[in-house]
Amino acid sequence: MQPHRTLVVLRHAKSDWPDGVPDDERPLADRGVADAPVAGRWLAANVERIDLVVCSPAARARQTWDLAAAELTTVPAVEYDEQLYGASAGDLLNLTGALPTMAGVVVLVGHNPGMSQFVTLLSGQSHELKTSAIAVLAWPGDWQDVDRGGAELTATTKPRG
Repeated sequence: MQPHRTLVVLRHAKSDWPDGVPDDERPLADRGVADAPVAGRWLAANVERIDLVVCSPAARARQTWDLAAAELTTVPAVEYDEQLYGASAGDLLNLTGALPTMAGVVVLVGHNPGMSQFVTLLSGQSHELKTSAIAVLAWPGDWQDVDRGGAELTATTKPRG
């Protein structure tokens, strides 16, 4: 039986722009703090299981995941990967191809424009991820088997708190 992969792409929630704070240390804005738990509740209700989370180490991405994960019954293992910070669609494709075989459902938490471009690349459908938006992609085969236009966009949402 051929494996089936599900990739959940979560763009970080709305961030703040405090003066003098480096980009990677920018925190969530009040709206982001309200939206991220709603994203977590959507994941709990719509994604049967999550085997692994790969998250950008940027403060706003980590905060988004922490707030979303608090809404899950079972919190999966999390890896913080520098490759997700500022990643292009091609970088994300390479990262996805290297995901562990034992993980069937993976959540990527990252940034635009790369995340939106990645969803468009995989699904063949133009898709813009607003802050805290989620796109779920699925395909038969292993992680490295996905290619341009080879994934089905099975669900999208824009959680708002």
